[in-house]
Amino acid sequence: MPIPVRRDERTPLWALTPPPFLSTSTILTPPARASRAPADALEPALADRLHQAIRTLHYSRRTERAYAYWARRFAAHYEPRDVAGMGADEIRSFLSHLAVTERVSASTQNQALCALLFLYGRAFGVDIGPIGGIERAKAPKRLPVVLTRGEVKAVLEAMRGVPQLVCQLLYGAGLRIVECLSLRVKDLDFDRNEMTVRDGKGAKDRVTVLPTSCRQGLLAQLARVHRQHDEDLRRGLGRAPLPFALAQKYRNADREWRWQYVFPASSFYTDRHTGLQHRHHLHETVVQSAMAQAVRQVSLAKPATPHTLRHYAGSWIMPGGIADRLGMGGSLAA
Repeated sequence: MPIPVRRDERTPLWALTPPPFLSTSTILTPPARASRAPADALEPALADRLHQAIRTLHYSRRTERAYAYWARRFAAHYEPRDVAGMGADEIRSFLSHLAVTERVSASTQNQALCALLFLYGRAFGVDIGPIGGIERAKAPKRLPVVLTRGEVKAVLEAMRGVPQLVCQLLYGAGLRIVECLSLRVKDLDFDRNEMTVRDGKGAKDRVTVLPTSCRQGLLAQLARVHRQHDEDLRRGLGRAPLPFALAQKYRNADREWRWQYVFPASSFYTDRHTGLQHRHHLHETVVQSAMAQAVRQVSLAKPATPHTLRHYAGSWIMPGGIADRLGMGGSLAA
């Protein structure tokens, strides 16, 4: 049977770390409903400088796609002017246009600002300076949805399989969904009942609790994944993508058991740089869809999502004084 291959442009997206010199909580994914940016709007030489700057700083694939998208949108907005010759005035006008004319959300406008500051500051080496006078999109002020224990129990019991186990971890350990899906075998310590979250929000690692209620489910999941990995190795596959340049430093590490994802995807994708096939982690939409179905099944009126389970974990664990282990820094909105 042919091996299912997911092409590189459909590679599952990673959790995003914003640039260290900016403060934003935006998840950098090109907005689905915004205007499309022509692929050739940005000159190839300028686009190459942008991509090189992003990869030098080891930003995620998601960041790269989002920043490239906004660079093209900006260039298309002022075409045929030279992007490298513009500056703060043009950025201010473009961002105001997004808010007033296109009526984008505050997070989308902030995402565009981050991308353009990076384009000029890092790729072009130009100090734009402060950008004031922007028509800001209004950010809605909403309290996080917090479920009762009974509601959490009903939703989790309505779920099955891997999505159920993932949501149990979000609830029991206060993980973000991509932090959970990015767990590798080596990150689980059953002797100490701990998990290590790598490259979490703010590009920080942390150690958090491994809920005892999830122990047996995780052991069973690892047994299934181990059998799948052995079969992949027999087929000449079995590679997992490694962070940064580890794949070059340790040639066969990507096939080692400890580097495999705890929740791997069902198919492979082809790395655009090496041409090798890798098995990435499960995409977050699989878990999101499963939970949405469970919420409908139990007729829950609250707009609950997987991240809601993290809020719930914070609401009952925070008084215990371990907010840092959850990566919340004292805030339930993290």
